[in-house]
Amino acid sequence: MSAVALVAPFVRVGGRLLRGCRAPAAGGGGVRHAGGGVHIEPRYRQFPQLTRYQVVLGEVFSAGMWFWILWHFWHDSDAVLGHFPYPDPSKWTDEELGILPDDED
Repeated sequence: MSAVALVAPFVRVGGRLLRGCRAPAAGGGGVRHAGGGVHIEPRYRQFPQLTRYQVVLGEVFSAGMWFWILWHFWHDSDAVLGHFPYPDPSKWTDEELGILPDDED
């Protein structure tokens, strides 16, 4: 195998690297997927204009989220409230509550 055949792939890769470093010629280069200008025009201090599809999709997702939260709260409330019964405050002593005895000032 000749030395030129061994060096040719390296020369090709080096040429591609050098071509990528400089600015591409007008009309040449890669594929541009964005057509025209800005897709959503910016509006200063105003809400963006939403399509009906975006509004309905947002409502569906938020309804699904609240259904999921409330369903699991109803069926597995121990995950939020705890796994132990709440203590009865009427059985607490004055000492536990930090209340001084009546005869002490």
